[in-house]
Amino acid sequence: MAKLRHTDWPDRLWIIRHGQSAGNVARDLAEASGLELIDIATRDADTPLSELGQAQADALGAWFGELPAPEQPNIAFSSPFVRSAQTCRAIQRRLAEEVEVQLDERLREKEFGILDRYTVHGIRSKFPELAAQRASVGKFYFRPPGGESWCDVILRLRSVIEVLRRDHVGDRVVIVAHQVIVNCFRYLLECMDEAEVLEHDRRADVPNCSITEYAIDRTDPDSRFCLVRANYVVPTIEDAAAVTVAPDKPAGPK
Repeated sequence: MAKLRHTDWPDRLWIIRHGQSAGNVARDLAEASGLELIDIATRDADTPLSELGQAQADALGAWFGELPAPEQPNIAFSSPFVRSAQTCRAIQRRLAEEVEVQLDERLREKEFGILDRYTVHGIRSKFPELAAQRASVGKFYFRPPGGESWCDVILRLRSVIEVLRRDHVGDRVVIVAHQVIVNCFRYLLECMDEAEVLEHDRRADVPNCSITEYAIDRTDPDSRFCLVRANYVVPTIEDAAAVTVAPDKPAGPK
């Protein structure tokens, strides 16, 4: 893995996928039942955590609260989607110092456009030409009508990284967002190429409330900002609430 050469980074950065959402539950039911559409009343941005997801978020918040105060986050960003904001505020409530949760639309879920709410079966049934195009182009570059490709998501995250390097050098930053966001941050921060990031995605989904963490050691002049751990599920979540590893969305191309 290539290392980022610069040192103008936060001291520590935690990137977290939100807890299990009601959308995850509805998607699982629709996929298991062979349905074409997911039965959920809210728009994606307004879909809240499930009861299990709230338990996961509370357990994650407790883990952050047990860190020594000087090692806890002092900056918090979240996707504006309800499930992410709820997860981030569960962390916020456990911190020793008051930290404002800043909602940032650049951290929102990948947009699925015309394929939104469709299951994998539904996409293949209703949009066979798009399914074939995705298979040919690959998920990294495939952009459904009205939606985004992974490259589109990466483009908006580049500006988030610029803000981190400009305004938050030396800070301890927590970001709560979505599965594709976590993977696209990894693509940027670990200097991956298309094949590498898709291999990580193929190997395993990002567990709900898991932590991907980066840090730099200021006491070492040769230290560089680098990965500490990826998709780490804290023991309090494993003990208190089952971890779901399903994709955020039911729309096939993540």
